[in-house]
Amino acid sequence: MLQQLGTALRMTILLTVLTGLIYPGIVTGVCQLLFKDKADGSLILRNGQVIGSGLIGQNFAKPEYFHPRPSAAGNDGYDPTSSSGSNLGPTNQKLYDRIKASADQFRKDNPDYSGPIPADALTTSASGLDPHISVANAEAQAERVAKARGANLPIIKKLIASATEHRDLGFLGEPRVNVLALNLALDRQIPKTK
Repeated sequence: MLQQLGTALRMTILLTVLTGLIYPGIVTGVCQLLFKDKADGSLILRNGQVIGSGLIGQNFAKPEYFHPRPSAAGNDGYDPTSSSGSNLGPTNQKLYDRIKASADQFRKDNPDYSGPIPADALTTSASGLDPHISVANAEAQAERVAKARGANLPIIKKLIASATEHRDLGFLGEPRVNVLALNLALDRQIPKTK
């Protein structure tokens, strides 16, 4: 029996070293060499300061910015340490109430928009941290942003079009807009008027 325990202990140590130290070290090194930006978290810098990540959604609530989709991550949303969806089913009253509140807020924030509210303006993503919104969601917010910045609507729509990320490999996913990247482009090209 002691011989079996010795063998089991040696295998545990060997596998711990291989799968816990050597393999992660090799993968980390290769990623740092080939995909440094992504391996470091796709951080976005402005004036040498990290202001966010292209991979994690942030809450923007001011009228001069495009707003992200709702988040269920953490008590106040957008908490990367609490990434999760709401896990509420379609018949859950809490989900109904949250979506109704999101719809009311969307209509309040975008009074000039009269079309159907895009689904991603009402629903959270699986992680609660999706940095993207649909093109329809961005276009639904365009008039509010144009008014708040004192800009012409066609200029805002052109910015949306230039910030649109197309389907991966031409057929995977849907066209989408990274909210942080779009808002940074707004700040660069159309500073808010006082």
